[in-house]
Amino acid sequence: MAMPRNRRTTTSLRDSDTTRLPDSDKIEGAGSWDALEWTKIDQPVVSRPVPHGLSDFLYEAEEVLAEGYGVLANTDEAGTLFVTNFRLLFLSEGSRDIIKLGTIPLATIERFNKIVIKQQSGPRQSDKTPTRRLLQVIGKDMRIIIFAFRPRTKQRRAVFEALLRCARPSRLWDLYAFSSGPSRFSNISPRVRLVNEYLRLLGVESRHSSLSTIEDGSFTSSNNWWRISDVNATYDMCPTYPFSLLLPKSIRDEDVLQACKFRARSRLPVISWCDGRTGAVLARSSQPLVGLMMNMRSNADENLVGALCTELPGGKRGRRKLYIADARPRKNALANGAMGGGSESSANYFQSEIVFFGIDNIHAMRESLVRLRDYLDTHGTKSSDGMSSFLRHGGWTWGGGNLSSMSASVSTLGDSGWLIHIQNVLAGSAWIAARVAIESASVLVHCSDGWDRTSQLVALASLLLDPYYRTIKGFQALVEKDWLAFGHPFLDRAGMASLMGSGLELPRQSSSANFPSSPMRQTPGTFPSQSPMSNQTQTSNHYSPIFLQWVDCVSQLLRMYPFAFEFSSAYLVDFLDCTLSCRFGNFLCNSEKEREQYGVSDACGCLWMYLDDMRAKVGSSHVHYNLFYDPSKHEGPLLPPAAALAPTLWPQFHLRWSCPSEAQTGEVEAQCRSLVEKISELQRAKDAAESKAREMIATMEAVKAEIRNEKQISSSAMNLARKAKRENGIIKRAIQSLGCTIHVSENDDCTINIERNLIDLPERITSSRSTNSPHSYDEKMDMSVSVTLTPDDDDVSENPILRVCENLCPQRTRDGGCKWPDSSCAQLESQFVGLRANYDAFDRLSIYDSYFQPE
Repeated sequence: MAMPRNRRTTTSLRDSDTTRLPDSDKIEGAGSWDALEWTKIDQPVVSRPVPHGLSDFLYEAEEVLAEGYGVLANTDEAGTLFVTNFRLLFLSEGSRDIIKLGTIPLATIERFNKIVIKQQSGPRQSDKTPTRRLLQVIGKDMRIIIFAFRPRTKQRRAVFEALLRCARPSRLWDLYAFSSGPSRFSNISPRVRLVNEYLRLLGVESRHSSLSTIEDGSFTSSNNWWRISDVNATYDMCPTYPFSLLLPKSIRDEDVLQACKFRARSRLPVISWCDGRTGAVLARSSQPLVGLMMNMRSNADENLVGALCTELPGGKRGRRKLYIADARPRKNALANGAMGGGSESSANYFQSEIVFFGIDNIHAMRESLVRLRDYLDTHGTKSSDGMSSFLRHGGWTWGGGNLSSMSASVSTLGDSGWLIHIQNVLAGSAWIAARVAIESASVLVHCSDGWDRTSQLVALASLLLDPYYRTIKGFQALVEKDWLAFGHPFLDRAGMASLMGSGLELPRQSSSANFPSSPMRQTPGTFPSQSPMSNQTQTSNHYSPIFLQWVDCVSQLLRMYPFAFEFSSAYLVDFLDCTLSCRFGNFLCNSEKEREQYGVSDACGCLWMYLDDMRAKVGSSHVHYNLFYDPSKHEGPLLPPAAALAPTLWPQFHLRWSCPSEAQTGEVEAQCRSLVEKISELQRAKDAAESKAREMIATMEAVKAEIRNEKQISSSAMNLARKAKRENGIIKRAIQSLGCTIHVSENDDCTINIERNLIDLPERITSSRSTNSPHSYDEKMDMSVSVTLTPDDDDVSENPILRVCENLCPQRTRDGGCKWPDSSCAQLESQFVGLRANYDAFDRLSIYDSYFQPE
């Protein structure tokens, strides 16, 4: 846990008049911009010891380079500002927690400046007016941050110089993504995922690509119409295209090599998406090199484009129509003819129609975003100068009683042009999707180079056509295919310098010549007229929020079709923040070739793995999942009508810094998610109770079965007892019939007393058998014999007792045989069990039966 700093420092920061900015004089008065050239700061980056308690807030391999004590002027909150090798980190002095508004990744910073503000002095004050030492940080994520520092402490200089060294590094290796390494977010080869996506489009999902198939070149495949080609496996044909391409099956690789010469940067027409049911395709390319007179042609290019128009499905006669969608305004396309470019002629391409969408270039998009950011900062709740829009200039933002003034803020939003650009991209994508879905036509999309507006239109149209791309896994495949694999220059569009040479040197550029002029409001007479940015730099700069604009379009579709997308708006915000921060290697460099050449996938972590890990920790209730997702409601393409294409500001992204309360449009979703979680908990409790009830019922059934079994056993035991009792009675009667008396002791020892004269026994037995009465015997015996039933291993013939038993046996014949051989008599065994005979037969046999009469 972070420990609070020395209380003396706290008091000085909180109570210092030179640090806090009162509402009356924040960012007002005469001042001057103070910029520092890149060449003045060329010292190596040296890490500092981590302050006590800060390590809890740092990421893996994140190091502190500089720090300063100041105030976040936006919220008037004092704290400590740290510069690390990954971000600006602002730690609140009171709570010792991270302040999100003042914490921004270095790669997300579009621009930063030092500002000196002179405070307004009273008429009786001396000529020496105090000054404010400010640091302005402008982010690509729509925020403008102002930090104030105490004068003459050189803390602002230390922070500023650290930003100069780290925000725009001279080498790619200095980015934090390489310092942190892959860690636990390792990235498998994106090329494997690309080929697997091609196989899905071809309908041969049973096959799966792997690193081995990529390395040995056995990843090619085909269906009846299309094939996966390795013609660009070494990136020699087109360095900004992926290593594998989806092409018409009828076109040979030799023809492909010829066709690429007719397109700008060799970006020939290739298939981005195809409909396996109808054979319609969505293709992309760069502009054709038709020349100034617009009369240059290429048979190879025309044959390749014509091969996109396959036969119509369902037995229909003829070939499908081809639309060539040029994303540029028509005048821009004609102007490109002066540089050798231009647009196609429908007369040269079979059954084709040329359509211009009129979408502006990257420079117009950059300027539009700057105006939008300025509008939000001016009229937002939390502005960079800490002043509320309700109080600024007497409340003119809200009209001040003048209706014409009240509409000024609305017109300013319209003047930014951002929503118009969003609408143009949405309308063009919807038109393309409708042609493919309704007419089963093929569409070829291109702009100038085929990697900015083309990527926007093709990716958005694919999102409308294919429900798979509206899932989280499919969205990843779409971004990797149409943005990363097809060479959108992320490094240039992010405002980072281009790769130069084998050393990956990024040329340094002046901090005052990187981006447009500061959107910070300037009251007339407040600041000098000169700006640290030159207009010439604005036109030559390649920074542009093209990808941000496309994600904004996706959020508009998510708003229109809340049941069609598996991911939520929160997922898009986190995804976009990770992209802008350059924390992971997925969006570094300008092409697949550069990322493969420099081993970015192996050296850096993977954004997709990071997002997957975030969801895995929570499960299906994570905010990245759309609570209302129902794929059964939108199983086919999404075809929004023109009237529905009315975009609005994306609250979760555009308003989160300037209007944080109004940006909580996801609160309803959060409440619904909370209710769903409670319902899920109740459902889990219900399932647990039902499971416990089922277990109790099963236990009761088992107990009942045991009781029944015990009852059966008890009944059987009683039957056996009754049978034993009958058998014992029979044995007793049988023995008593022999003139013996049975005595059973308490320890179950059985004693048989025989009252007979052993000498006269054979004769008396013989004489008794000759009498009529079978049970007559002489009771006057002068000799008593006691026989105990105990085991005896002695031989029967040597045991006199057993011999007596044999003589007494009523079934014994005169010649020593047995009248009842089936009685199982054991007269020759070692114990007296001669009457262990078949007791059932005994039970059925009466003692007076003639069976016992003498022969």
